[in-house]
Amino acid sequence: MLDVLLTASVSFIITFLAIPVVLQIADKKKLYDIPDERKVHTRPVASLGGVGIFGGFLLAALLSIQGYLNPEFQYFFAAALVIFFLGLKDDLMILSATKKFIGQIIAASILIHLGGIRLDSMHGLFGFGQVSEGFGLALSYLTIIVVINSFNLIDGIDGLAASLGILTMTVFGAYFFAVGYQAYALLAFSMAGSLVAFIIFNHHPAKIFMGDSGSLMIGLVNSILVIKFITVANDPFVTIPVPSSVAIGFAILIVPLLDTLRVFSIRIIHARSPFTPDRNHVHHLLLDKGLGHAAVTFTCVCINICFIILAWFGRTLGPNYIMLIMLALSFSGFGLLYFRKRRRTMVIAKGINGSAELKTTSRVVPLTQEAHVADKK
Repeated sequence: MLDVLLTASVSFIITFLAIPVVLQIADKKKLYDIPDERKVHTRPVASLGGVGIFGGFLLAALLSIQGYLNPEFQYFFAAALVIFFLGLKDDLMILSATKKFIGQIIAASILIHLGGIRLDSMHGLFGFGQVSEGFGLALSYLTIIVVINSFNLIDGIDGLAASLGILTMTVFGAYFFAVGYQAYALLAFSMAGSLVAFIIFNHHPAKIFMGDSGSLMIGLVNSILVIKFITVANDPFVTIPVPSSVAIGFAILIVPLLDTLRVFSIRIIHARSPFTPDRNHVHHLLLDKGLGHAAVTFTCVCINICFIILAWFGRTLGPNYIMLIMLALSFSGFGLLYFRKRRRTMVIAKGINGSAELKTTSRVVPLTQEAHVADKK
């Protein structure tokens, strides 16, 4: 228990100290995320918070996790480096969806083929157990890519992605600690500590955004933890075996995961790329209902907690019944959000030359000194 507390404390302290430095650099170099017609913020905000999150998480994890006892973790950290620099480049210069997807495939390949993070069974979902190697690889790639992108896409308002990340890391970390998988518990709590420190600067109105370097990193760590959870929890010889672990793993990630699958499906149905940005996410729907940033974040976290509790107490029903109940409740909720939807208002940002702009060529745009001073006023 002391190791967990020390790891979370170290990651918290490092991130807490690093974020002000990142803010100073962003202010000095005039690097900001400029609002447009799709974004919900109305003023330029630094979006390099992922640098502080990654620094605290990585250093705390490296100090606490014994590599010689857990050799697979060297590959986890290698994949994390790939995702971090991929996200950082996207924060500084917008990457095409193709390049981002290739980078995520590389990270997933490291996890699957070198780190041993893979699904080789459906564990009773849809009546299937052990699956072929080819199907298992495809399922593993799909799971990792979807989970990584789910936190990237849910990061649309102040505090939401960080709050959900704290919840998922705490739940996974608590389980792994309880069953004696110390290294995975430390991995989870090192990220949780960093996110707690980050959210101090990210609550509404946010002083800094985590950017893709932060949100993709949360997704990567969650993909590792959820696949390991599904594998370990179904082992009858583990200290706390969990029936229906697939459904419970889905419940832990249900808000970002289901929102991503729903949005991807809508985009594909309309013959658009699944990575095309829009304002159709659950947080946008809640904002259109009149809720503020803090209320949307609180609502999403509470809903996620309710689904975790529902899945846990219904675990003896089997994964199929639990999944059916959760999907029915979820889509009923989405139906209510679409019903009598408020008219959307478009935010048109002022460009640095005073003219109205709807698009920028870079996500992080250097401002002139005059524009920066004017914004502060």
